[in-house]
Amino acid sequence: MRVLHTSDWHLGQRLVNLERTEEHQHFLDWLLQTIEAEQIEVLLMAGDVFDTGAPSNTALKQYYNFLTRVCATCCRHIIITGGNHDSVATLNAPKELLDCFNIKVIGGATCDLLDELIELRNEKGELELVVCAVPFLRDRDIRLSIPGESYDEREQRIKQGIAAHYAAFVPHVQPYKTQGIPVVAMGHLFAAGGSASDSEKEIHVGNLGQIGADQFPKEFDYVALGHLHRPQQVNKTHHIRYSGSPIPLSFSEVADKKVVYVLDFEDGKLTDLKEIAIPVCRKLVRFKGGLEEVKQKIVVYDNSSYTLPAWAELQVELDAPIPDLNQQLEDVLKLKSDELQLLIHRPPLIKTARKTLEQEVREEVDLHTLSENDVFLKRCESAFPESDHTELRHTFSELLELMRQEENL
Repeated sequence: MRVLHTSDWHLGQRLVNLERTEEHQHFLDWLLQTIEAEQIEVLLMAGDVFDTGAPSNTALKQYYNFLTRVCATCCRHIIITGGNHDSVATLNAPKELLDCFNIKVIGGATCDLLDELIELRNEKGELELVVCAVPFLRDRDIRLSIPGESYDEREQRIKQGIAAHYAAFVPHVQPYKTQGIPVVAMGHLFAAGGSASDSEKEIHVGNLGQIGADQFPKEFDYVALGHLHRPQQVNKTHHIRYSGSPIPLSFSEVADKKVVYVLDFEDGKLTDLKEIAIPVCRKLVRFKGGLEEVKQKIVVYDNSSYTLPAWAELQVELDAPIPDLNQQLEDVLKLKSDELQLLIHRPPLIKTARKTLEQEVREEVDLHTLSENDVFLKRCESAFPESDHTELRHTFSELLELMRQEENL
C-alpha cells in the first residue's frame, strides 16, 4: 500500500486575527492533486485537524468538503486522529457516518484499545496494513492523580502511561507481524529530541510527557506523529517522523520547509519513504536590523513567486529613539502595498547602555505576542522578584492544560 502522512492542519487558525482560509484551501486542493498524482491509497492525518475545540463554520466546511472530495479519488482509506487542539466530541460526532465511506475517526482515547487498531484491506479484501491509530493522550487517559506527588513523579508517571499505551498494542499486532503484515502507529505528542516552534502550545508541563524513540515498540514499521510543526525525524530514527504543519503557523517557521511523507509498503515492510514539498502561496517574512537596512530589505523584497501578499514581522534596531520612525516605515511600506502587508511591528530595540523608563516601556513585547505562560512568568517576577518560580510555573502550565482539555470535550 502507498500511504501519505500529514498532520497539524489547524483549520481555522488566525495569525494576529487574520484568517488563513485561503492558505488552507490552497493546501487542501494541492493535497487532493497529490493523492491522485502519487496514487495514494491511505491517508493518515495525525491530529490537530482544527486550531480550536470550537472551530468556525468556515473551518468545518473546509474539513467536510475535503472529505467529500477525497472520497472521489483513488484514496480508499482515510484515518484521522485527534490532537490536543481538537475537540473529541466535534471529531467523533459524525464518526459512524464517515465510517460508511472508509473514513476512520479516533477523536480521543477509547475504552477498548482494539477500537484504535484498524485493519486496511485492498480491493480484493486482502489484509495489507494495520494501523494503531492513537490520538492525543490526555492526562486522565494515561494516569491517575496521586495527592502529594512531586513534579518528577508526575512527569515519570505520564511518560510511563504514554509508553504503556503503545506497548499494549504489542500482543495484538504480533500475529500480523508473523503473517508479514506491516504495522503503522500514529500519535500526537512531544517526543524527546524534537524541535518545536513558537506556534506549538505545550502539551504537558515543560518536558512532561516526552518519550524517546526507543519507547515505541519495535513492531511498528512506521510511526506517524503530529504536534511539532517542523518536519523531522525523532532522534534521527528513520521510521519515526513528524510531518509538520502544511503552512507556517507562526513567524518562527518562516525558514521551515513544509512537506508530506509518502510511504511504500511491500512484502510486509517499509520499502520507500520520500518527502514531497508543499507549495507555499503566502510567505511569512521577517525584517530585522538597522533602520536603513530594514527599509532596503522592504524595497527589494520580491513576492512574485507567491499568489497571496506576504505577511511581515518588523523590528528595527536603533542607537537612539527616532521621532518619525513609524512614518518612515509607513512611507516605504506604501511602495510595496500590493505585495506586502505588515502584520507585527515589534517595538524597536534601543542599543543604549542606560535606558529611560519610556524606552523600557517601548521594548515591552506586545501582549498579543505573549503566551499565557509568558504573562504568568512576568507576573511572578513582578510579585516575587527574589523567589524561584519553577514550581509555580509548572502548576500554572498544568492548570492551563487541564482547562484546554475540558474545553475540547
